[in-house]
Amino acid sequence: MQTPQDAPKIAFLGLGLMGRPMARRLAEAGLAPTVWNRSPLELADLVAAGAVVADDPADAAAAADIVCLCLTNAEAVEAVVFGPRGVAAGCRPGTLLVDFSSIGATLTRSLGARFAQAAQGRWVDAPVSGGVAGAQAGTLAIFCGGEEADVEAARPVLKHVSARASRMGGAGAGQATKSCNQLIASAAIMAIAEAVRLGQALGIEVARLPEVLKGGFADSAPLQIFGPRMALADPGPALGHISTMLKDVRAAHAEAEAAGVALPLLHDLARLYGRAADQGLGDQDLSALARAGL
Repeated sequence: MQTPQDAPKIAFLGLGLMGRPMARRLAEAGLAPTVWNRSPLELADLVAAGAVVADDPADAAAAADIVCLCLTNAEAVEAVVFGPRGVAAGCRPGTLLVDFSSIGATLTRSLGARFAQAAQGRWVDAPVSGGVAGAQAGTLAIFCGGEEADVEAARPVLKHVSARASRMGGAGAGQATKSCNQLIASAAIMAIAEAVRLGQALGIEVARLPEVLKGGFADSAPLQIFGPRMALADPGPALGHISTMLKDVRAAHAEAEAAGVALPLLHDLARLYGRAADQGLGDQDLSALARAGL
């Protein structure tokens, strides 16, 4: 597809479970993103769709109007933006950075201020919800924090990867919203895992739970996505890792403690996901919670 003449130049850094389908949607929309990943990947499909592969983050950012990040954790974001040959070393003054990673509100504010000072850049935190399926379909929910004008400047990207992108306030507000989202999602997924184990112990056909509970108060997107996978001995490729949820739950718990808010459920969730990781399940799909002895 031909790139629209008035389209901003896009760089997309981080091509994991979520980033790769998001970058592909931008390529298929004709935006010809420049892409890069921290570990070597086979990118022939993205190139065929119109993407261009960069040598490093500085190279990717050099000609970009908007630099998108979708990285595993805060350490990765800091390294990619501020490390040797990072985004800050290669981007032009006024570059808009849109961070789809989930890294917490407090750190986001610090990194955004640092980016403004080091590179005269602008930062929008834009963590996402909707899973791999949402990234593939372009139906993610995105929570944005930053200046209103900067969020609006990001719309040419956001519209291709989301069904809804909502500005929640200034810097860090998107990450704060994601913490609320992850509290709810992590609790739901843990509850589904325990419900599957309870159903198995009581002798019912747990594979039918998503169908039978559909439309009732217990229904949810996590139930429909992970419920069937929890009933399988081998659910196939991961749709979300336990370690990623643990990282998000711990970040939310740290934010709550810093704000002086006592959240006992969130505290227990951090403990339970931590126990799953301690059992060696961190790299496994969230459905493995149903088979963990927590």
